[in-house]
Amino acid sequence: MNNPEQNKKIENLKIPAHVAIIMDGNGRWAKKRLLPRKLGHRAGAEKLRQVVRWCADYNIKYLTVYAFSTENWQRSQDEVNSLMNLIIEFFSKYEDELRAEGVQLRFIGELSDLPAKSLEVVKRAEHDSQERNRIILNIALSYGSRQEIVRACKLYGKALQNGALTSDQLTIDNFSDFLYTADLPDPDLLIRPGGEQRISNFLLWQLSYTEIYFIDKLWPDFSKEDLLQALAEYSRRDRRYGDAR
Repeated sequence: MNNPEQNKKIENLKIPAHVAIIMDGNGRWAKKRLLPRKLGHRAGAEKLRQVVRWCADYNIKYLTVYAFSTENWQRSQDEVNSLMNLIIEFFSKYEDELRAEGVQLRFIGELSDLPAKSLEVVKRAEHDSQERNRIILNIALSYGSRQEIVRACKLYGKALQNGALTSDQLTIDNFSDFLYTADLPDPDLLIRPGGEQRISNFLLWQLSYTEIYFIDKLWPDFSKEDLLQALAEYSRRDRRYGDAR
């Protein structure tokens, strides 16, 4: 960063290692402008591109975003198709930029539900980015947290069956090893734009002690100043993890 004013603003901030974002409000953003919903999703994808760069500039090491939930498959076929095509377009269009920014890509969720072409693009984007280490962008696609926890229970059951673990060995820490986010720290801060105040089946286990920041702005309108405000609010909070001190 080379903006002295913004540098001064972040000097005294506590920068979270891991930020999670529910990218909410793309459809409403388009509706307000009398545009098709797919153009709202396109604007939301462009905003993600900006936010990844801002987070990397602030030395945030992990960014997890809720891009497409298991419930989103219930939307109209036209909207789902446009979202799946947007995945292909986004990673094709910005491959060079993501490489230059040092963005390592990871994807969590029931990826096998994706159309073949979208799945191919996602797998290639993830594979080709593994040597990058400036920031890890973790994208939740066809993701639901309750489904993730059930999947983890099934994997744990298999570990019991093959003798890798006993029931007495199950702890909070090693249960986390069966989640999609096994090798990532839990989010320090969750940001939800869009005016809603819920977590919508997103990272239920991982958000146990996460600080939550709600903002009324729709996701495509989210600005660098809004991110700074979220980080400033996070810095003011006292994270006690249940300790009474």
